[in-house]
Amino acid sequence: MPIDAVVFDIGRVLIEWEPERFYDSRIGPARRRQLFAEVPLHAVNLEIDRGAPFRGSVYALADAHPAWAEEIRWWHDCWLQMVPGAIAHSVRLMQALQAKDIPVFALSNFGTEPFETACGTYSFLRGFDHTCVSAHLKCIKPEPEIYAILERGTGVAPENLLFTDDRPENIEAARLRGWQTHLFTTPGPFAARLVQERLLTEQEAA
Repeated sequence: MPIDAVVFDIGRVLIEWEPERFYDSRIGPARRRQLFAEVPLHAVNLEIDRGAPFRGSVYALADAHPAWAEEIRWWHDCWLQMVPGAIAHSVRLMQALQAKDIPVFALSNFGTEPFETACGTYSFLRGFDHTCVSAHLKCIKPEPEIYAILERGTGVAPENLLFTDDRPENIEAARLRGWQTHLFTTPGPFAARLVQERLLTEQEAA
């Protein structure tokens, strides 16, 4: 089926998302593993992605785990340090598609406040033709509703969407709806997929 639009996840596809690396640099790998085993940081982050308040959720978690309170608050206070850079080749692919008038959409699990912070640092995140952010929609990948919202909002048929995401469960949920999919690992294989689909030339995908 022809591809009419490309859908990007954001974290670990277009920008780095490395909380474990950040904590390793602050407290060392062993204590970081202990922290993440004892404190449900990622679970609370999912609730933030679903629309829970960012600072309030993190600070409430810190209050509930006083032995780790300072480290937990870093999740809010040092959040941007956990997003240390753009994935430059992916950004070039996004922009190359748009230069050819191929619509580019975002479908991302992201909290409201973190997304605004990320957009303030990485301005290309404001450049999508359509953006679906989980906190704005009160649902998260891989729940079917967030995919349906994008379909309704863009008017593009599922089979004409190509979606890339780094998490297999999110890719599988899209595949079950009839989307074309690519499990993202690094930009190179995704660039090759875009060339294979004749959306970009090899030069444009470099």
